[in-house]
Amino acid sequence: MTSDATSTDPATSDANAAGGQSLDDLPSIQSLLPHRYPFLLVDRIVSFERGKRIHAYKNVTINEPFFQGHFPSHPVMPGVLVIEAMAQVGGLLFQLSMGGDNLSEKLFYLVKVDNAKFTRMVVPGDRLDMEVELTRRIRNMAMYTGVARVDGKKAACAEFLCAEGKENER
Repeated sequence: MTSDATSTDPATSDANAAGGQSLDDLPSIQSLLPHRYPFLLVDRIVSFERGKRIHAYKNVTINEPFFQGHFPSHPVMPGVLVIEAMAQVGGLLFQLSMGGDNLSEKLFYLVKVDNAKFTRMVVPGDRLDMEVELTRRIRNMAMYTGVARVDGKKAACAEFLCAEGKENER
């Protein structure tokens, strides 16, 4: 998906993007996820279909703290952080599908990753476009599939499971 919030594509139109809510009116990402800098890995929501899919992106800059050590002479975004970014996009899908008015009191954790494949390096200057689809919801767990692209070319893909944390685990 390479459209933006101003697209005329019906899948990203204001009426379909957020159940009648304009993308510009969606709550801010920081009100939906508990992550903060330097670990918030999503910059913008491009499109959203309640309970089904979401498209968001991260602008990857040389200022990212992980580039200091991975690798100083050839900076590459660690694959595990690409997966984490897709999981955060899945968290946005969950929060927005549940109403998205404010951060849920419940925390969800990434508990399983399957079929992860990395096919292109993500480097400073890239825009990491992530599309995540909800494939199954079971009680306090959600299964997702995600694809991350740079310039329309697949950089990574994975299936992942997120589960609600128990109160005494925090």
